[in-house]
Amino acid sequence: MKQGSLYEALFQVAALILAVIIVHATYVTVIRPNAELIQEQQNLLQQTDENFVPERSVFIILRDFEQETCIILMLWAVAIIGLKTQSTLRERSLLDRTLVQVSEGMSILPEDSRNYARPVQALPDKEREFLLPRALLAGLHRFQSTRNIQDVATTVKDTCETEADRMETELTIVRYIAWAIPSIGFLGTVRGIGTALGQAYQAVSGDIVGVTVSLGVAFNSTFVALVVSIFLMFLLHQLQLLQDRLVLDTQHYCDERLIQHLQVPERAPERVSQV
Repeated sequence: MKQGSLYEALFQVAALILAVIIVHATYVTVIRPNAELIQEQQNLLQQTDENFVPERSVFIILRDFEQETCIILMLWAVAIIGLKTQSTLRERSLLDRTLVQVSEGMSILPEDSRNYARPVQALPDKEREFLLPRALLAGLHRFQSTRNIQDVATTVKDTCETEADRMETELTIVRYIAWAIPSIGFLGTVRGIGTALGQAYQAVSGDIVGVTVSLGVAFNSTFVALVVSIFLMFLLHQLQLLQDRLVLDTQHYCDERLIQHLQVPERAPERVSQV
């Protein structure tokens, strides 16, 4: 578990650095040069033709620093979601395997728990840390020590709920990113409106180009932030749905293939000696 946590931490740092490099390089070489060229052409046409209506260009919509930051955070969150999705799918693959070798009609006695646990313990270390093997081993060990089927069901349920809480906690960084993106877009809105108000004297004299560009910054940053946030929240909810199904299917697997086969032998009644 510690190695897995260290790997995830290193992956998140590497994903952030890679997203910054790729997005910033794209902005410097493609988006901002094209946006400046298109903006200059539109400004010239506006000065020569009062009826000219500029078209909305993707390069102009994406050119500002707020939009760049939103895209960087989106790619970072998508990378984290992709890693969690891949891990969840690997765990789901165990649900298609028979880890407890018990057929229909057979019973598992408390003294047999160790034998049934050996195939699960023989799994590779990485797979043994998955939810299903841990739930099965916890249930078998509890059955061997307490000889109580209800305790086994409670142990399996607690193990699954603890894993669900852990997966929920590990998505905190993604939720923070999903919250931060609209906030960054709002900062761009405030910056654009503030700049437009500072150029109000130019609009009074008849030059509205500066005010138009500043208001464009305000609206474009909000538009990009909201679109990115909607896309990111969709991916996050799909991942949560996949994780919730993993927990529920694991409980169902343990109930059908373990708990229903448990049996505690009845003790023979003690004979009362007559004096």
